[in-house]
Amino acid sequence: MTIKKGKHTTCIHQGQITDEQFGGALSPLYMATSYPFLDVEDKRYPRYFNTPNQEVISNKVAALENAEWALPFSSGMAAISTSLFAFLKKGDHVVFQNELYGGSYHLVQEEFENYGIEYSFSKGLEISDFENEIKENTKVIYIETPSNPLLSLTDIEAIANLAKKHDLVSMIDNTFASPINQTPLDFGIDLSIHSATKYLSGHSDISAGVVAGKKELVDKVMYKGRNFGGNLSDFMCFLLERSIKTLALRIEKHNENAHFVAQELSSNPMVKKVYYPGLVSHKNHELAKRQMNGFGGMLSFDLDETLNAKIFQKKLQMIKPSMSLAGVESTIIQPSLTSHALLSPEERISQGISDNLLRFSVGLENKEDIMADIEQALKNIA
Repeated sequence: MTIKKGKHTTCIHQGQITDEQFGGALSPLYMATSYPFLDVEDKRYPRYFNTPNQEVISNKVAALENAEWALPFSSGMAAISTSLFAFLKKGDHVVFQNELYGGSYHLVQEEFENYGIEYSFSKGLEISDFENEIKENTKVIYIETPSNPLLSLTDIEAIANLAKKHDLVSMIDNTFASPINQTPLDFGIDLSIHSATKYLSGHSDISAGVVAGKKELVDKVMYKGRNFGGNLSDFMCFLLERSIKTLALRIEKHNENAHFVAQELSSNPMVKKVYYPGLVSHKNHELAKRQMNGFGGMLSFDLDETLNAKIFQKKLQMIKPSMSLAGVESTIIQPSLTSHALLSPEERISQGISDNLLRFSVGLENKEDIMADIEQALKNIA
């Protein structure tokens, strides 16, 4: 009889390699870059995504995403770009969500024309906004929910159904939610992609990405990835496995802290608006309840126009103004100066990204301490 495992158990035990020699509690680390080839059906090689430690991550993430298989990459952008190019060639067209992570946006704007790939951005997040952009040569539809940095939500099941209707491959950037809070494949999405640098790692010390989905589709990504060479080293896989063991536990605390901070900020007169799916005031709150198991550790907020966002960040004592997100420590950035800095002011405004917008990755500190730091910084610049 197979025992159905919960998320915590899956995070800890799924895919682990048994140490047959010494009986250690951890998966052994296999650092070899050269393996046998004579009379071997599946020849192992790091760039082939099939070394022992790589397969640990594949197995564990696939189980968390309710997927048939998964692949670890050297970064989130390696996972995203390889997945897209696995299903797009010269003359093809892809529909992207209009609210998109800056790195993904730059990839499209700066590279797709060089490869002869056509693209469109949705005019909004309604299903009609996506369907209106579909052409005869469209092959892929790509979404990100919750979105970076405004935490907007897209209806995952509706997008999956739209993709099936038009025989498209559907992809989602599931980074902000993590597979603890959201499992898009359960709603019909084909491929779920993560920057594992973020929540899957969770300690601001690993650069990685993952792709999960049906094995047939993941295999296509793997074959393209073998040419692109974006594989993750076994040592990084070893560290990532260590981190994923506490993923479910960490996400629960991220969810709790972020919800508390979002509620507190919503009642602060120096904060103009808070973007967090867990708030009843959020435009997609009902959708969030339907497709998410938790509302996440990410939020954004607009400071009042009379305040200076840059000076506010400098006044913070514990919260770190830092480029990345999803670590155990709270970090904050100003998207107009970082993730979306390469967009024109007009492009940022069209996406609702003001110069006073701050994206806040709520960490695992005591939630009262997090708010105390924000409040003292606001008082110092009022």
